[in-house]
Amino acid sequence: MSRLRPLLTALSGLVLATAIGAANAFAATTTYPLTIDNCGVKVTFEKAPERAIGLGQNSAEILLLLGLEDRMAGTAFWPSKVLPQLAAANEKVKLLTVEFPTFEGILAENPDFVAAALPSLLGPDSKVAKREDFEKLGVPTYLSPSTCLKTDGGKDVYGSRDTLWSMDLLYKEIDELSQIFDVADRGQALIADFKAREAALRATVSPDGRKLSYVFWFSSPSPSADAYLGGKNGASGYIANLLGGVNAIDAAAEWPALGWEAIIASNPDVIVVASLDRNRWELDKPDAKIKFLTTDPATSQMPAVKNNAIVVMDGQAMNPTVRTIFGAEQVAEQLKARGLLK
Repeated sequence: MSRLRPLLTALSGLVLATAIGAANAFAATTTYPLTIDNCGVKVTFEKAPERAIGLGQNSAEILLLLGLEDRMAGTAFWPSKVLPQLAAANEKVKLLTVEFPTFEGILAENPDFVAAALPSLLGPDSKVAKREDFEKLGVPTYLSPSTCLKTDGGKDVYGSRDTLWSMDLLYKEIDELSQIFDVADRGQALIADFKAREAALRATVSPDGRKLSYVFWFSSPSPSADAYLGGKNGASGYIANLLGGVNAIDAAAEWPALGWEAIIASNPDVIVVASLDRNRWELDKPDAKIKFLTTDPATSQMPAVKNNAIVVMDGQAMNPTVRTIFGAEQVAEQLKARGLLK
């Protein structure tokens, strides 16, 4: 429970701030038709959607944070449980599947809009559907700007970044989705809340003024297998930067897989382990990760392990999502308790 307390505290603050902001914020109403340039594709909306599908946890949770559950026809692909504050609203929305849905399963809900968190759910190589599949049926689509990457000769690529991700991409997503649904005031209130929390986290520093280096361990198939880590320019790199530190893993890949010899050589000050609900592997569990780190003959000698600088974070927050700021708050709270941040 103690690991969840920072997240729940942050969520409570978000509920209050969003409620106040929604009551006071002013934003222009949407004028239709509305055309948005989304990941190089111009998408036109004749009216606010009434039967939206949220593909991927981030897309679904943004729609729920904007209070749009009554205009959602379904969701799919949930690596983790819904944010606690959104559980009641999420109960009103049909769950198609926690895994990858089928194109036919989505169409069965008669959608008039599809928002996707990942190109694997809505992209040129997606096994679910391509944007043009929906376009042919007159269904507009939206892909998260955070996962629309252009790092391979100008082509859209998912898997690596050439610049550090920032919350500006998330703010763009929230703003555009709020315009699409004509709830811009709610979008601006949510953005204002996140910006205030960003500013508070940037004020944290280490007691001796040095930059802490971080390793973000998502999961591994087994202790002997390579570990999937947060890359330097992804959400993990952003969290390290937000807290005045650096990502010890200098890899442009979104999720580099490294052996423990290389991880040990990176010599991080802090090891952040992910907590995942999916339970695909035993090492999805944070306790299993910590047990390995503290009992393995090699990893147990790492300074971060010896100094008890292992902290737990929501695994979904290691993706560039609305969860990222919550994850940063979790890490900061635990490091402050250990005297590593103030």
